[in-house]
Amino acid sequence: MADSTIYDVIIIGGSYAGLSAAMTLGRSLKTTLVIDSGKPCNVQTPHSHNFLTQDGNTPKEISVLAKNQVAKYVTVKFQNDLAIRGKKTGYGFEIETESERFFGSKKLIFATGVSDIMPNIKGFSECWGISVIHCPYCHGYEHRNQKTGILANGDTAVHMVPLVHNLTKDLTILTSGEAEFTDEHLAKFEQYNIPIVESKIVEIDHQNGYIKNVIFQDHTKMGFDAVYTRPPFEQHSNIPTSLGCELNEQGYIVVDDFQKTTVEGIFACGDNTTYFRSVANAVYGGNVAGAKMNLELTNEMF
Repeated sequence: MADSTIYDVIIIGGSYAGLSAAMTLGRSLKTTLVIDSGKPCNVQTPHSHNFLTQDGNTPKEISVLAKNQVAKYVTVKFQNDLAIRGKKTGYGFEIETESERFFGSKKLIFATGVSDIMPNIKGFSECWGISVIHCPYCHGYEHRNQKTGILANGDTAVHMVPLVHNLTKDLTILTSGEAEFTDEHLAKFEQYNIPIVESKIVEIDHQNGYIKNVIFQDHTKMGFDAVYTRPPFEQHSNIPTSLGCELNEQGYIVVDDFQKTTVEGIFACGDNTTYFRSVANAVYGGNVAGAKMNLELTNEMF
């Protein structure tokens, strides 16, 4: 079923970045449709931190408040649905949803986020976002001075170790395989008494997502309060690439300083464009995307 309305903008993704873009566009009197399936990647995270005015609130509390504020603008509409396909049209773009609805717009914003790929470690996914965490800025203060592991190897571990060591000195590197460090890095870890465990991890023993022990293939185990890691990811939606948007070597959507993709009329913001995953950064990216898109639309109509 097709919606006869041709919106100025369709935003795919209604979390922090998408809602931020929607507020900017709504306040600029641009007709905007937000399509969101209601399945954010941080659904398990108990509390969100390092975002002014909302520090310590749950991700859902922040998003509900944000959506309620955006919904006050009459030019913004919401569709609870999953966008599955997109195509270019004479007027701009058409988006098809899982419920077989069709929506048209002059321009698109993708705030679709990414999907983390869980490793083959029993208990990992149940702990992800709770005690298996990715960001010392988002979670580090709450785990300061606790027994902490870094599940990483090579350059990723080298990057994370100083940041986490700043928060706790009870730190162990878990490479889950042969360590890949230079002699210089090994000397630095030894200098700060940071051990490296190369044994393969097979399970995370936990209670309701909170780590008790990391269990290794040789049946030994180590107790931890938290483990930092950065699992691989993939784009949550394939619509951007199907429309021609380029990805960089890391798998993020390529955007310029104003969140514009490599395809005319398409912007992207939030976790799908940057490794810096935080609420504050998502809100910033959405705000920039909305403002620049409003400028383009306004200039085209002037």
